[in-house]
Amino acid sequence: MEGKIYRPHFTTASDARVVRTRDSLRRALLELLQSRSFEQITIREIAATAGIGYTTFFRHHPTRESLLEEIAADEMRQLLEHLLSTFDADDTRAQSLALCQYVADHRAVWSTLLTGGAAGTLREEFIRIAKAVAEGSPHNTRWLPAEVGIILVASGTIELLAWWLQQRRPLSVQKVATIYERAVLSPIFQSYGD
Repeated sequence: MEGKIYRPHFTTASDARVVRTRDSLRRALLELLQSRSFEQITIREIAATAGIGYTTFFRHHPTRESLLEEIAADEMRQLLEHLLSTFDADDTRAQSLALCQYVADHRAVWSTLLTGGAAGTLREEFIRIAKAVAEGSPHNTRWLPAEVGIILVASGTIELLAWWLQQRRPLSVQKVATIYERAVLSPIFQSYGD
């Protein structure tokens, strides 16, 4: 399953029911992650919270990990689509603000994912999508391979967001955007000009 999201094939007659069930499973897992870690949650609990039968879960996902991966991948994809729609490599401040504002606007989901065991999945999805985008972009760096830059940005992004969302008195979007720009984005983007 690595690198691919499990998407079972369903007939069109049941599509509305399938969508409702999958949405219920996603909401159920996110709800359960608010009170305990991913490792403590069982498939039976997810199914019961979603209001579906235990075996129905397996019609949609082979494992609870695949459900978490799907949620994390969809969130990361939405974030990156949002960022790419406004991307300007020369304006790291705008990119930093856009990222932090998006996460702040979706704080409940991101807090749950980053503290509930999906940080690794989010990081991997970030790297996968960023690599695909980077393949079409020329990089003029002599010392930093593009793949290393992507890994550093992905790791720095996830770690900073996780730290921010765990604070009892979180910093403002503007303050975290400044940290993100100066500590994560600028060093990498500056290397591409060297």
